[in-house]
Amino acid sequence: MPVRSLNSSVFRWPDRQAVDRAVREWAQRMGAARPEVLRIGYFGSYARGDWGVGSDLDVVVIAERAAERFELRAVDWGAFELPVPADVLVYTPEELRRLPSERFRTMIETETVWVYQREGLPEEPERQQRGAGESVISS
Repeated sequence: MPVRSLNSSVFRWPDRQAVDRAVREWAQRMGAARPEVLRIGYFGSYARGDWGVGSDLDVVVIAERAAERFELRAVDWGAFELPVPADVLVYTPEELRRLPSERFRTMIETETVWVYQREGLPEEPERQQRGAGESVISS
């Protein structure tokens, strides 16, 4: 969460690199603890680089299967460990393909910074895991 500077009454919001580092560490722990996880990434303002004070982190988890209803899935993900508030969206690959909003699906597909991928899972050719600030499309 935001921290108060020792010499100021103003809160300092974590920068993009700090958030990227924290979400990568979190994603590694989640992937190791949950065998159903295929990929974890983030999209939105932190992925685009236009975040600001008060921005939240939009996290997407692609899981092989999900027993709970969509609305209940994020509860067990422990995103409170991240340095900024986070919205966690958990989809199966089929649910992602069938999202009713083509615009939202396209945004996830083109904007996401993938920070975890299950070992042995083939990377999709048009996207690769990338760090904060790197381009979305590989050439």
